[in-house]
Amino acid sequence: MSIPAFDIGPVHVDPGLLLAPMSGVTDSPFRRLVKRCSGDAVGLLVSEFISIEGLTRKIMRSQIRMMFHPEERPVAIQIFGSDADLMAEAAKIVEDSGAEIVDINCGCPAPKVVKRGGGAGLLQNLPRLEKILEKTVSAVSIPVTVKIRNGWCSESLNAMETLKIVEGSGAQSLAVHGRTRIQLYRGEADWNIIGELASESSIPIIGSGDVLTAADARGRFEQTGCAGVMIGRGAITNPWIFRQIVDEMEGREAFEPTWREKIDAIEAYRGMLLDFYPEKVAPGRLKMMLSRLIKGIPGAADIRRDCMRTHDPFEMLELLTAHCDRFGILDMDSAGISERLRRREFPVPSSAQAA
Repeated sequence: MSIPAFDIGPVHVDPGLLLAPMSGVTDSPFRRLVKRCSGDAVGLLVSEFISIEGLTRKIMRSQIRMMFHPEERPVAIQIFGSDADLMAEAAKIVEDSGAEIVDINCGCPAPKVVKRGGGAGLLQNLPRLEKILEKTVSAVSIPVTVKIRNGWCSESLNAMETLKIVEGSGAQSLAVHGRTRIQLYRGEADWNIIGELASESSIPIIGSGDVLTAADARGRFEQTGCAGVMIGRGAITNPWIFRQIVDEMEGREAFEPTWREKIDAIEAYRGMLLDFYPEKVAPGRLKMMLSRLIKGIPGAADIRRDCMRTHDPFEMLELLTAHCDRFGILDMDSAGISERLRRREFPVPSSAQAA
């Protein structure tokens, strides 16, 4: 079984695997890391959400969040807010940036967003959402897409009603996270609703929620018939997940990165951070990624402790490399025993024991 492709207006998404927008995570360096690790297996990258007030007031932080590298294409820029005129103006700014798609966030559950009527707050005011979409679609020539939750709460599951508004406004795809706003990230995502929407919709329906493995993605495609699957948290700790999903769907053994490949990815990410951010920003983000990707490596706690103490991105990689040399981790890869490491069978060289 191959992964379906689909079109969002003139934008061809192939395969139908999308990186979900995640606040504080899916900046340009992270999106580039995902592309480096998964290559053409990721069909569309989506930015972290950006305030329409920040964009229209030309606040530098918002403008930085909108930036992207040519290798990230096709890319969607996600914006949020509750004012129709500002949303349309912000969408024009996104279009002028060269992005292929402008996505409107109607799913963020954060109190600071919903109390101002944005994010999932729009699911409580569908007439306002309709006005926002109509003005935004009219303001730009690139496709407008929407991301929602399946409702505000269990007593207000209005995803189907929202779909009709999205279709009627001229928006060209709908991504659905299968939880309510009240659920936040608790419980399980409801993919039955996503399947119902996919069967009724005239535009592509993209499902999101709890896709943490390649097998999860395969099951969601088979269960719902959705056009695409959007992966968020699963990509934070495993930027190779899109590649693994393609392998799973096409009947191959899923790719598993070696420790050498993980270390190379961390080193590449360091370069991307230093290219994109001021020097003082890079250490914090590098520490987060390093902590995620070294999970399961022998002595991970020691590496994490040592790397957290430094603010020098180059020293972090030196410490990591020195540790790997000490424990012979890269030699273990070349000897074909990485699988034993993953099973926590950690052969420690006598030199390391003596140290």
